This record gives sequence, structure tokens and C-alpha cells, in this order.
Amino acid sequence: MKREPEMKKKHEVIKDPEYGYLRLEPIPTQKEVEKYYAQEFYSSNYQMFNDSSLEVQKEEQEFTDSRWNAIYDTCVKHFGKNKNLSLFDIGFGFAQALLFFKKKGFEVSGLEPCAEGVEYAKSKGLDVYQSGIEDFSKIGDKRYDVVTLINVLEHLRDPVKILIEIKEKLLKKNGLLVIDVPNDFNDFQTVANKEHNLNEWWVCPPNHINYFSFDSLSKLLAQCGYKVLVKEASFPLEIFLLMGDVYVGNQKLGKVCHQKRVMFEHLMRKYGKADKLTEFYRSLANLNLGRQAVIYASPI
Repeated sequence: MKREPEMKKKHEVIKDPEYGYLRLEPIPTQKEVEKYYAQEFYSSNYQMFNDSSLEVQKEEQEFTDSRWNAIYDTCVKHFGKNKNLSLFDIGFGFAQALLFFKKKGFEVSGLEPCAEGVEYAKSKGLDVYQSGIEDFSKIGDKRYDVVTLINVLEHLRDPVKILIEIKEKLLKKNGLLVIDVPNDFNDFQTVANKEHNLNEWWVCPPNHINYFSFDSLSKLLAQCGYKVLVKEASFPLEIFLLMGDVYVGNQKLGKVCHQKRVMFEHLMRKYGKADKLTEFYRSLANLNLGRQAVIYASPI
């Protein structure tokens, strides 16, 4: 979504003095954030272009399921096979991950602020909660084997608070926290930004308040009492920018680049190279590269 110029001028990106990740300064007020989500983020016009919209996920079921399947495989390796596992998804959107894991035999639940997403989940027989992302008061004392935060942490005014509360209120002692956030200010991004004068397009207040890398997110998790177990990147989409395909501001070209990425992954899996694909993405994570940063961590 296009940033409003006055918002861009109002906020700058700084290194958090206590925890070391990048964030907006000043942090948008609660009123600012609530206004944005009420008027823009959940509007029907935005959802037409939102990767988490139900329509997009339905159109690309194989691609989205591959994302959940990667998480499932890591859970199986962590807990072992034939375990009766439970999963709680914070900010589940249209519940596609919950439906996937339910089919895999997990006991699933989650919370979501958007009434439309909650209604859809309940229509599919899921036991879920409608509440703010940082409000666990409706959930009770139940703890889960797996807690997922998919494209959530970058939006929060106080990410430290929610990481600590997940550990204290939601996750079992030997549980697995799965975080997936944009990997911002990575080298491919910053080089493309300089070459094509793209004005740091990924900085978009008040939507994204925090900007993580694999290193900064790992450090934050350690400070909040977690041990990082696995780091895995997603396809480094910005590499297209470095090859001259300037998709920023060009929705049609962006879709073409995305489809090329989808085909790349499809063919690797089709011809038995799924393990090599995973190894490739984990190698990118060690270089702080890749569009998304996925980290699996356990409470210490």
C-alpha cells in the first residue's frame, strides 16, 4: 500500500536502544494504529491486494500449503512422529494455517481481531477467539505445543511484551514458537533501493512498526528467554530487482516475479529436491538474506 507522505516524514527508523532491533521512532500511538486498522488494513479494497486475503490463498493453495507444510515438517522433527500436538495461531486471518494443521491431526485454536476472519473460522468448525493480538484474557489456562506468529510481530507496538506473554501464558515448556516476519534492510533490498532510488519502499508506518533481520530477531528472542533452534529464509524476491525487474510500484510485474518464484519451488519439489530447497533457504538465513525470516524457538 502506498505510504502517506506526512506519515513517512513523521517517523524515522532507529535501532531500539534496549533490544537492538529496528523500529519506528516515535512508536505510533495506539490511536494511530487503531485508526489505520479500522479504516485501511481490513477494508475490502486493501484485501484485494493483501497476500493474506482468502481469495489469494485459495488461488495459490499449493503454494500456501507448502508454507504450512514446512512448519509441519519442523514440528515433526522437534516433537517426533505420532504425537497428539496442539497449535495456537495468533492473528490467523482466514484460518488457512489452522485448517491445514487440523487436517494433519493437530488440535488447533487461535485469535484474530478481524470479525470476518473469525466468522469464517467458526463456519469451518474451528474453536477460535476474537480479540486484540496482544490480549490473551479470553483463552484461559490452556497451553499449546506450538504457537505461531505469522506476519504479526512487525505490526506490534510492544513485541517484547507479547514474546514474554506467549512464553508465560500460552506455550508449553518444551513447546515451539514459530515466527515469520519480513526480513527488512537485507543486502539485496538496500542495494536495489540505492540502484533504483526506491525510497525504502518496505518502510510503511503505521502498518509496519518493527523491522527485523535474522540476527536482530534471534537476539530479541534470546533476551526474552528463548533458544533459537532453526532459522529459515524464504525466496529472496528482491533478487529480481537486482536483475532489472523493478516490481516496486508495478503490481503486474510483481505478480510475474512472484509466479516465477512459485514455479522455482514447485519444480524443486516435483523432481525430488525438497530437502535441497530447505537447505538452500537455511543457508540464506545464515547470510541474513531472503524475503521472509522464519525462526523456530523454544523457551529456555
